[in-house]
Amino acid sequence: MSELQPGDRIEHYRIDDMAARSGMATIFRATDLRTQRRVAIKIPHPEAEADPVFYERFRREEFIARELDHPGVVKAFPRENRQGVYIVMEWAEGPLLREVLAEGRLPVERSIQMAGELCEALEYIHGRGVVHRDLKPENIVVTQERVKLIDFGIAAQVGARRLTFGKFSAIMGTPDYISPEQVQGKRGDARSDIYALGAILYEMLTGQAPFQGPNPLAVMNDRVLNHPMPPRDINPQISEALQEVLYRALERDPRHRYKTAKEMAWDLAHLDQVLPADRAEVRDWRSRRSSGARRIVFYAGLAFLPVAVFALLFYISRH
Repeated sequence: MSELQPGDRIEHYRIDDMAARSGMATIFRATDLRTQRRVAIKIPHPEAEADPVFYERFRREEFIARELDHPGVVKAFPRENRQGVYIVMEWAEGPLLREVLAEGRLPVERSIQMAGELCEALEYIHGRGVVHRDLKPENIVVTQERVKLIDFGIAAQVGARRLTFGKFSAIMGTPDYISPEQVQGKRGDARSDIYALGAILYEMLTGQAPFQGPNPLAVMNDRVLNHPMPPRDINPQISEALQEVLYRALERDPRHRYKTAKEMAWDLAHLDQVLPADRAEVRDWRSRRSSGARRIVFYAGLAFLPVAVFALLFYISRH
């Protein structure tokens, strides 16, 4: 059913065009012919529909999205005795945050505003026992009113049966934003979403993800062992207080992270009251960078030494 064309119909919905395609499903923009309301229809790919675990995740996503009702979360509509396997959701008009970031880093105030809105949405879903587990710029829509969370395909509910299967990215989330505890094979909780939000805010402010590498495994390994470059070294417009918020969200040990999204939202709204800590992460990074610079100067000096000796011998021979 995912090979639909504009003008095709699914029960009471007319397909307008394809909006997005992922490894699990295709999202179409459509019109509800009863209300003329624009909606999004998510249809699993045939191979995903045939896989019992994928199918169960798809059903869980629909159930979770139907139960949530918040302006920062895309809402799913009731099934209404539908015959096919698909989810009907509200249509959120606007680009994905990934498309916005492709144009470069965002202004500091805009980044803070968007992160605050995401904190509100996370606080809401966490309060209802839902953890997103795959928070990333591709799963955030930037509308004129506010940012909205989408895609609860690998979301977890407190107490729900854990679903596992072979595809790493589907279980664990996305390498650039996955928390260290998820890298280590743990299921993750609300603090894992806060870590992902910290990574997204870091990217909004600096134009780059906090950890980078030649492949996903290198990125995840770097996250478990090291700290990111101090964001103020990349963008001096970031205040020390805002940098402290980033470090609190990106703590490797979830026990030291913000316990709730509400706490992070409060700090973002009251940066004048955030006291930056004397962090070893900043000192160590700068000392490593300084020692690296000294090594460059040292090796450059060694390379120049033969030239200096030759110049001295030439001067002596002339005099």
